Amino acid sequence: MELAMLGVIFLAGIILIVKGGDWFVDAASWIAEVSGIPKLIVGATIVSLATTLPELLVSAMAASQGKADMAVGNAVGSVTANLGLIMAVSVICMPVKVRRGDYLLKSLLMLAAAGVLAWGGTRGGVGLTLSLPLVGIFAVFTYENLRGARRAMRCGGDLGPVWEPPRKQTILFQCLKFTMGAGAVVLGADLLVDSGSALARFAGISERIIGVTIVAIGTSLPELVTTVTAIVKKQSALSVGNILGANILDLTLILPLSALLSGQTLPVSAASARIDIPACLLVGAIAVVPAMVTARFRRWQGIALLAVYGAYVALTCGA
Repeated sequence: MELAMLGVIFLAGIILIVKGGDWFVDAASWIAEVSGIPKLIVGATIVSLATTLPELLVSAMAASQGKADMAVGNAVGSVTANLGLIMAVSVICMPVKVRRGDYLLKSLLMLAAAGVLAWGGTRGGVGLTLSLPLVGIFAVFTYENLRGARRAMRCGGDLGPVWEPPRKQTILFQCLKFTMGAGAVVLGADLLVDSGSALARFAGISERIIGVTIVAIGTSLPELVTTVTAIVKKQSALSVGNILGANILDLTLILPLSALLSGQTLPVSAASARIDIPACLLVGAIAVVPAMVTARFRRWQGIALLAVYGAYVALTCGA
């Protein structure tokens, strides 16, 4: 009975995170647009950050509660799941040509962030020394997004809808939606961390394994929804771009913030340094290096990503 209740609470946490994130993104986008901010900048900043909110809150709460394995595992595991599972499905269903200029910097920043984390694994944790270059990568990523949005606007890109004064009822509804969405994500993250830790103790497995598998996949559901929508609309390139951006935020924003909230160096376990971080680097290399050489995401990359991710999950659960 206790195990079943924990499972229900864990599932409720995931549902709250996914639905709350959906409300939060919609309301934040509406508020930004009616305030006169172009859609391009909204997408490059608010929406990208909002889809990473579940991972951010789960890892931050775990770190503040002293559950470092879950905090690190969720951040790294989400990147691995985004690439090895979600991006793999996108590329298998719809291979796509790309312009190197659109993806090169994002790919390099993602691999650089993973490399910094791998260095941290050899040093035993993520503290101030490693947080600074990670935050620097985040700053470059944000600056490039804004610069690209402004460049597209100058070239006649989408400037957003013609502004019309919204009705009072609409303003109240969107503000309520924003507040409820943010609250649902916070509550869901809290339930996910607490029930995930309890499940780990009940089943006799480590918080790290729960973090890099179930929690990581659960908090990556917004990216999965975005990917499925992009596939249906035949916008595979959009899906890939969103995943790369979310991964950069996972690595460069979540871990430094988690270290700050924990009040000390965020320890990286030997298992994470030996298995999780190398797996993250491997799927990252498979995902972006061939595409940067051939200017195309190919179906074999998706198959390879799924195979590596499946082997990683099997190795992790058997460790």
